[in-house]
Amino acid sequence: MNVPSYIDLYKKGELQNRIKSALNVLKSCVLCPRRCKVNRIEGELGVCKTGRWAILSSYGPHFGEESPLVGRYGSGTIFFASCNLLCSFCQNYDISHLRYGDEVSPNDLATVIIRLQKMGCHNINFVTPTHVVPQILEALPIAIEAGLNIPLVYNCGGYETLLTLRLLDGVFDIYMPDFKFWNNEWAEKFCGVTDYRERAQEALLEMHRQVGDLIVDERGIAKRGLIIRHLVMPQNIAGTEEIVRFIATKISPHSYVNIMAQYRPCGRAVGDPFIGRRITPQEFADAIEKARRAGLYRLDKG
Repeated sequence: MNVPSYIDLYKKGELQNRIKSALNVLKSCVLCPRRCKVNRIEGELGVCKTGRWAILSSYGPHFGEESPLVGRYGSGTIFFASCNLLCSFCQNYDISHLRYGDEVSPNDLATVIIRLQKMGCHNINFVTPTHVVPQILEALPIAIEAGLNIPLVYNCGGYETLLTLRLLDGVFDIYMPDFKFWNNEWAEKFCGVTDYRERAQEALLEMHRQVGDLIVDERGIAKRGLIIRHLVMPQNIAGTEEIVRFIATKISPHSYVNIMAQYRPCGRAVGDPFIGRRITPQEFADAIEKARRAGLYRLDKG
């Protein structure tokens, strides 16, 4: 049985050091590239509108994730309210923008983690975790002492800082970022950030440095590595060709990539002249062909 890397960090006392460093960042928050610099320890709020405590929206076994995460018993997903990116078209708009959920303590979060493991979930999948990295870290020692021993998944939008990712080195065995946009003009229009491509590139390279290409066990269940998501959008505004070329040439041609077809207009995308419709079958087929032409062959079949 492979032992998740966070167990070793915990035994060495390094996990506690990471918690202290992460909580210190909250005093002038620069967890994400927005760099709001508010004192979240004292309850000040930045773009993510999350203060000292994480807001838990929902949790449970999830069977709609990538096949190496789902297996037979599902991926143990934990959905946090709010987000550091806040895409206008978010399919979880009520969670990310309206922040439905309840504040949880480290003990509460650890209890949820252990509950999911006892349900048989193959991993613990933290969804939109960037703005609550310190709170996740705080819960881990409690969960480890209660028997946590399955891989942790960092399921994010790709808008990350190297500072935060390096705090997570050895904590997460599986990273699952999006690479949403190549053209920053679209990222600015739909996410309100002007440097998405650069931050996503840095983030994916650092994640791959930490965990490498995806490794699965004899059952096909993910144990460690990088899974990259790319959502195909109408009129190719996501820049699929450039993104898959970057993945294949700068990260690894062996990257496990999910080219996703499920875009639909949600939130403020409804009625938008650029993204106010679903993608066509041809747009999706073109995206898959671009990925294959770039040299990517480990494409999720889910």
